[in-house]
Order: sequence, then structure tokens, then C-alpha cells
Amino acid sequence: MMISDKTVIAIVDDEESICKGLERLLRSAGLTAKAFLTGADFLRFIQNNRPDCLVLDLNMMPMNGFSVLDRLALLGWKLPVIIITGDDSEEACERAMNKGIAAFLRKPVDGQVLLDAIERAINHSA
Repeated sequence: MMISDKTVIAIVDDEESICKGLERLLRSAGLTAKAFLTGADFLRFIQNNRPDCLVLDLNMMPMNGFSVLDRLALLGWKLPVIIITGDDSEEACERAMNKGIAAFLRKPVDGQVLLDAIERAINHSA
């Protein structure tokens, strides 16, 4: 799949300011962005919608990013996922990579680095 204005990127982060900032960034790049403050809200969204990529925070409550990844796997979803997190531990990175994520980026994330990671992830999954 090529990235276009029809490309939908879901964002899950419990920090509203990060969600809003990432939505602005993605929209300025011509992408459609849909942000969620909880993993549960995102999981309800995908019952009737299919985003092209997921940008996911790890450290959220009550459902953390690993729980969202586990739920996606349980549902059989094959979706490119980019982790953005303040947890730069080797353990978190290794655990996320073992779940098949496309990229592991540390906050604060550089906008162009994120856009490049999204493009690679979507093109790789095509």
C-alpha cells in the first residue's frame, strides 16, 4: 500500500497533548489521523474500522501498550505498529520487538523520524 490522503493512522496515547500534537503532524503530512486516549477506546474503534498503521504508547493505564498488542494478536489483526514511549529500557524494546512491531521510538519523538517509520511500516506490510 502506498501512503495517501486515504491512509488512516491510529494513535493511542494517554497524554492528550501528545495525541493532539501527533494528529497535527500526521494531518500536515496529508494523512488521516484518529487519536485515542485509551487502548479500550481504540479496540472499540477497530470493531468497525481498519486503520493502516498504529502509533502506540506503552505506558498507559489501565490498559498498557503491551495489553493492546496482545489483544490485537488475539483478534488476529495484522497491523503495522510503531511504539512511542518514554520507557527506553532494553527490556521494553526487546519485548516489543518480539511482538513484531515495526519500530520502537523514544519520546520525545522527532516528527520526521515518525513519518519515515510510518511510511516504511505501511510499505513493508503491503
